[in-house]
Amino acid sequence: MKSSYLKSKCILLVDDEQKLLDMVVSILKNDGYTNIQTAGSVKEAIMAADIQTPELAILDVMLPDGDGFSLMQQLRKKSDFPVLFLTACGEDNDKFRGFDTGADDYIVKPFLPKELLFRIMAILRRCYKEEYTLIKLANSEVDLPCAEVVKDGSHIPLTAKEFELLSALYRNAGRIVTIDALCEAVWGDNPYGYENSLMTHIRRIREKIEADPSHPVSLVTVKGLGYKLIVP
Repeated sequence: MKSSYLKSKCILLVDDEQKLLDMVVSILKNDGYTNIQTAGSVKEAIMAADIQTPELAILDVMLPDGDGFSLMQQLRKKSDFPVLFLTACGEDNDKFRGFDTGADDYIVKPFLPKELLFRIMAILRRCYKEEYTLIKLANSEVDLPCAEVVKDGSHIPLTAKEFELLSALYRNAGRIVTIDALCEAVWGDNPYGYENSLMTHIRRIREKIEADPSHPVSLVTVKGLGYKLIVP
């Protein structure tokens, strides 16, 4: 499941090739990342980190005023955040040095955007745990840690798919979540063909959380786009 909580983490991109920086920023923004800082040198990276401490750094190895390995050591004096090397240096010795100095991952250019996004999300999920809470809706409460709905004094269990759908909707509370995004959250990278199943799960969720499932006020349909969870 993709997470707006994780995608709000501060990512520092360091590369002296402006076209590559622009491309990676575009890839990240299109995937929902909202806090991206860029730098073209060791000096600029340290200045950026002084302004806002990164929660993930994506570093090139070869920089005009130093190298990514020493930069990582300098940056980590501020905070022990994860580091991903994204570089044209694909020799085994470079990879070994990267991992030996504490890098979390290493990708060689050229790379596939989808692979980069997968590696970034894997690092963020491993390093930053999401925190769930009690979701208070108009006519019920959803206890995600316990995977249940509390309504009219009754505790109603959620199925695995219902839990995943509500988690995805809650992370985007008040905003439209598209049908494709919900299908991907539940059924993975090949979500096509699950629209009817999604509608069935949405109906069952409404039966659990709404006072009148036929006239939902908490899990509403946005015609032609998807669904929205309304949290007062």
